[in-house]
Amino acid sequence: MDQRIAIVGAGPVGLVLALRLAMLGLPSLVLEAEADISEALRASTFHPPSLDMLDELGVAEALIAQGLVTPTWQVRRHEDGARAVFDLGVLKDDTAHPYRLQAEQWKLSRLLLAKLRAEHADAVDLRFGCRVEQVAQDADGVTLSGTGFDPLRVPYAVGCDGARSEVRRAMGLDFPGDTYPETTILATTPFDFAAVFEGLSNVNYIWTQHPAFSGTFSLLRVPGRWRASLYPAPGETVEDALRPEAIERKLQAIHPKGTPYDVPDLRPYRVHQRIVESYRSGRLMLAGDAAHLNSPSGGMGMNGGIHDAMELAATLAPVWRNEADESLLDRYTRRRRPVAEREIIAQADRNRARMRETDPARRAEMLTELQRTAGDPVRAREHLLRSSMISGLRAAATVA
Repeated sequence: MDQRIAIVGAGPVGLVLALRLAMLGLPSLVLEAEADISEALRASTFHPPSLDMLDELGVAEALIAQGLVTPTWQVRRHEDGARAVFDLGVLKDDTAHPYRLQAEQWKLSRLLLAKLRAEHADAVDLRFGCRVEQVAQDADGVTLSGTGFDPLRVPYAVGCDGARSEVRRAMGLDFPGDTYPETTILATTPFDFAAVFEGLSNVNYIWTQHPAFSGTFSLLRVPGRWRASLYPAPGETVEDALRPEAIERKLQAIHPKGTPYDVPDLRPYRVHQRIVESYRSGRLMLAGDAAHLNSPSGGMGMNGGIHDAMELAATLAPVWRNEADESLLDRYTRRRRPVAEREIIAQADRNRARMRETDPARRAEMLTELQRTAGDPVRAREHLLRSSMISGLRAAATVA
């Protein structure tokens, strides 16, 4: 028996878990299928409570230095620039970081990896190029086998291995939910949209009536680049929408300019909303996308996974030290699953539905209501406590 907690997956969720466990005195073994940290186009928004947690881990300052502090975000109408702007400054008494941070998730992973290697090499065994293909548990432990490593037997294993989680499969859990009909196409460009649109934030969810779109797009800024989330136009296949000329047509529809757009990165993906019935089965546990998937609208997926990891570490520690019975591990599901279901998945679904609205009159009503909320400090704070994931964390903390 290897007396470490196995963590399958070295994305931000798995590495946060490894670091938090190490800080609590618990050893871990991280198995990652890829040869290195992935720098693929993934999450880019960090919410205030996530930054508070990363501060506890000692990596927030370095991450903030590599990102864009973003005090506001907005819902905007493209045709006339009318917008509702939400200022996270109203949360100054609720968080040490009253803003969103725009930074690619791989930057956090790199910082976590460096800290683990520099400060916790004795507590954390990091293994890349190790693909877990089989997981089996019994009353006494968990056996993992696969490519790139000899079979291992450990007391506990945590699946931070994403939507196709091998750990979840071994737990025998379904992953019920829905797949949205549309495909999102994420395109990056160094063109500075803030220079041509008045009052643009670093995070913008935008309605449009332009025929090149299916009613909406978003513009999110990271250092040196803008990320445009685009959708196939009505009647346009995904294959056609991915053609360079189609991407160019959509970007020119956002802002016409005399030269072509430079688009160094392009990624299509389908969006799901799914959640497992339980985050724990015996000696196996799940965190992040392995346990729940949601629309990226609102940027809550990766953040929810970080919150999972912090809660799971706090739950595992007393069990590992024999200060609590293993039944305490069920509290992890009791605290995190309702948050994922009600505060993350449902809220992200509402955000998506709002931006998929195409009726101009209904859009105008929604925008007016959003402007009223943003303009009222009390209502704005209540709205931002929810959308910044603070309310959900506070509610979870009360669950025994």
